Amino acid sequence: MTDRRRFLKASLLGTAASALAWGGKVSAAPASPQVPVATGARVISTWDFGVAANQAAWAILDKGGHALDAVEAGARVPEADLKNHSVGRAGYPDRDGHVTLDASIMDHNYNCGAVAAIEHIAHPISVARRVMERTPHVLLVGDGALQFALEQGFKKENLLTPESEQAWHEWLKTAKYHPSINSETRDYGRTAGKSMGMPGGANNHDTIGMLAIDAQGRMAGACTTSGMAWKMRGRVGDSPIIGAGLYVDGEIGGATSTGVGEEVIRNAGSFLVVELMRQGRSPQEACKEAVMRIVKRRPEASKTIQVGFLAMNRAGEVGAYAIQHGFSYAVCDARKQDGLIPSQSLYTTSYS
Repeated sequence: MTDRRRFLKASLLGTAASALAWGGKVSAAPASPQVPVATGARVISTWDFGVAANQAAWAILDKGGHALDAVEAGARVPEADLKNHSVGRAGYPDRDGHVTLDASIMDHNYNCGAVAAIEHIAHPISVARRVMERTPHVLLVGDGALQFALEQGFKKENLLTPESEQAWHEWLKTAKYHPSINSETRDYGRTAGKSMGMPGGANNHDTIGMLAIDAQGRMAGACTTSGMAWKMRGRVGDSPIIGAGLYVDGEIGGATSTGVGEEVIRNAGSFLVVELMRQGRSPQEACKEAVMRIVKRRPEASKTIQVGFLAMNRAGEVGAYAIQHGFSYAVCDARKQDGLIPSQSLYTTSYS
């Protein structure tokens, strides 16, 4: 490792020296735009279950707490909600009946941690934070993530709830895999899902993504999900991938995503949104441009899938955009305690 670092250092110095010797100039990296710092705390999150998540985060922010603590506390709310079948302990399983969870967390100093395909742990967002703070790594997966969680004192649990197991057995009758564009209902457990033909609602890929700014201007983000219902065993979406499902840059802002993770990964979606903000776009403009890039590259596929982005710059300005209508996000600050806002979208009516 030492030899490699010396080699890289020597190479960079040699390149700079050569440029100067030939009368050239070594270009500095372009400066980031000077985005004002927010004057107050704010937290935003995806979907209507973000309202309760925001309240938990705000309880910390309102007392002058750290944005990182806020987003972890907020993300734990839907993870514990037994009515939520796309996040946490009540998530629908993969096609083999295993509930596997993904999560990531990141602060304004580029510290980040994540877990993917972890089983038997109800709060993967908290394990992700431990990965960030107590290991030299960013991402732990599968059995290794579980081993680490148990070593850290997390409780091993059976996450396949009776309702989720019933839905899985119902799905096995046809075993058709077709992600719904949006949830047909938010009244989990009462209304049958229309597009999936299963009890408990058609909510099969909605992620909770959160972004917060605290009173000191520090930003943090969190993202957690149980992933696609009936996915192949071992499938991992965008949520635990730093730069795809979540990205935070303390100089610029942060972004998170929801929807079909494969499309977000292909475009490094959240990183793209933040970089577009770095170039001067507003959060709204950046989210829209990232969505349009996905649509341009896969125009036919985009008619039957949902991808949405939510972003906030360090001034506290918020923006969101989705392929399909139906995506919403929640905002909470000193003035707005339970605001739920419909996102703008490319299509105003669904193709499926």
